[in-house]
Amino acid sequence: MRMLLLALMLLASGAVLAEKVHRIVFHVDENDPKRMNLVLNNASNLNKYYQDKGEEAQIEIVAYGPGLMMLHAKKSPVKDRIKSIAQNFDNVAFRACANTMAKMKRKTGKAVPLVPEAKIVPSGVVHLVERQEQGWSYIRP
Repeated sequence: MRMLLLALMLLASGAVLAEKVHRIVFHVDENDPKRMNLVLNNASNLNKYYQDKGEEAQIEIVAYGPGLMMLHAKKSPVKDRIKSIAQNFDNVAFRACANTMAKMKRKTGKAVPLVPEAKIVPSGVVHLVERQEQGWSYIRP
């Protein structure tokens, strides 16, 4: 009976491990198209790697400070790639920092238009901290 119970526990723990979801958060704080493309390449490559293994991944790309330009609807040098990634991968999310948006609005007098794929978080830095506290892997390319 003990062996049966132990075997069932091991099987159950193996099933839990097999269902692990990889959670990765990327950090973009520079207005640099090369850096933005690097992040998008990394996200796409990670996604493909885990899909090929039959494993699930959740990926977030958090932009703040000068990096918010990545998600700017009119000025983003990578908006076409963001659109394509969002259309092809439902597990990749884009997050824009509300603090940065407010600062830009105070400076220019205009609200920052975002690409439709972006969702606003109160603070990009706080969001990164919270994701790490939740066990997400943090990548700063």
